[in-house]
Amino acid sequence: MKAYTFWFITGTQTLYGDEVIHQVNEHANIMAAGWNDDARIPCTIIPKGAVIDAQSIKETIMAANNDPACAGVITWMHTFSPSKMWIPGLKRLQKPWLHLNTQFNRDIPWGGIDMDFMNLNQSAHGDREHGFIGARMRMPRKVISGFWQDDTVKARMGHWMRSAVGAYESNRLKVCRFGDNMRDVAVTEGNKVEAEIKLGWSVNGYGVGDLLRYIDAVSEAEIDAKMEEYRMRYDMATENIEAVRYQAREEVAMRRFMEEGGFGAFTNTFQDLQQMRQLPGLATQNMMRDGYGFGAEGDWKLAGLGRVMKLMAKGLPGGTAFMEDYTYHMEPGREAILGAHMLEVDPDIAADRPKIEVYPLGIGDREDPARLTFQTGSGKAIVATLVDMGDHLRMIVNDVEACTPYEDMPKLPTARVMWKPYPNLYTSAEAWIQAGGAHHTILSYQLDAEHLRDFCTMMDIEFVHIGADTKMEAFEKELLLSDMLWKLR
Repeated sequence: MKAYTFWFITGTQTLYGDEVIHQVNEHANIMAAGWNDDARIPCTIIPKGAVIDAQSIKETIMAANNDPACAGVITWMHTFSPSKMWIPGLKRLQKPWLHLNTQFNRDIPWGGIDMDFMNLNQSAHGDREHGFIGARMRMPRKVISGFWQDDTVKARMGHWMRSAVGAYESNRLKVCRFGDNMRDVAVTEGNKVEAEIKLGWSVNGYGVGDLLRYIDAVSEAEIDAKMEEYRMRYDMATENIEAVRYQAREEVAMRRFMEEGGFGAFTNTFQDLQQMRQLPGLATQNMMRDGYGFGAEGDWKLAGLGRVMKLMAKGLPGGTAFMEDYTYHMEPGREAILGAHMLEVDPDIAADRPKIEVYPLGIGDREDPARLTFQTGSGKAIVATLVDMGDHLRMIVNDVEACTPYEDMPKLPTARVMWKPYPNLYTSAEAWIQAGGAHHTILSYQLDAEHLRDFCTMMDIEFVHIGADTKMEAFEKELLLSDMLWKLR
């Protein structure tokens, strides 16, 4: 995460003299150094010096736009910085923007305060001037207020940075579709042009025959090396080694295809396998463990979202995984959702050492595929989905509490996770369905709703949140109003 940089731009003007500008720069350097030494700040903050007029502001912002390592900008007005000076620069800003409202000194120096101090430390009204121009220009931005050394402020800054990293990676993501979508399914469809305009995703399809040529070219030595990796990572709990070796062959081929094409996410479907002997199960799961995004049945929107969320969450405890709401448990007082998928549950969320097993799939008319099975952990999490509403993209996020399944399920041949959605199962389900939420989701123990709210603000897409305080009557009104507003944009 430290490879991503954020430019710290401090506002002032020439009115107060060179000594004030020197102090502004000195203070900005001290602040950036303090932040970079704090574990709450996951990325690198680079102080870019004081900006004093429209030209220096514009040049600095354009340089930030052109820096391939810069994931966002942080602005702070140490003194009063007339905001008309900021218009030419802000009109050109293409990176996520955090407006920090803080002050270098925490306390007023009661006995020594004079006009020199007042001229230097004017954030209380300098940041209000700066805030007005952001609001007047209707620019998406995050505002955080508080003393710069406070743990809460640093935690919130680091939190926002992860969303900005998601925006950075989103804008360079390529999604590979092996074959087409599952037939007759609506929610996995979507406007790929809109996705590239809003999210930056390049989503393109490739024939399964293209992948088959890669599969046929895999050597036995490459399969042996992949099998050794499997044994190192997982417990081999099957005697059908040939099925596992075929998954290894598929994975070597898919990785080579993805690496050569620069893809970060991919899809496939059991209805479009051609001469493939198995639907990729273990192969897909092992690739997801290493950070690739995946969407089953051709769901490229969830493949892309999974990849972005994994990169946002890098370094945080827990896991982030492709998931599907599969079946309900409706016992009074213990209502919950069992999430799983026929094969492709990401071992990133495993609470124990996964096992490689081989079971019949029942669909797809192919050989029994090898897959990973495992238990998942408990704790606070979110489930998120992305849907195409025809005239705009909508992200829906539900706060959940993951829990250990109430009893063993020895006949279920998949990895699985159980969660209790907030505010409760039935309100959550009604809200999710009213909002048009998909059956595919990304489950994350690492991220929260605010991460994705900030991401949606940066990418200019709709955000819908279902949480502990959700009430259906108010939710339906908010949903209707939001939908109308997005139609007018």
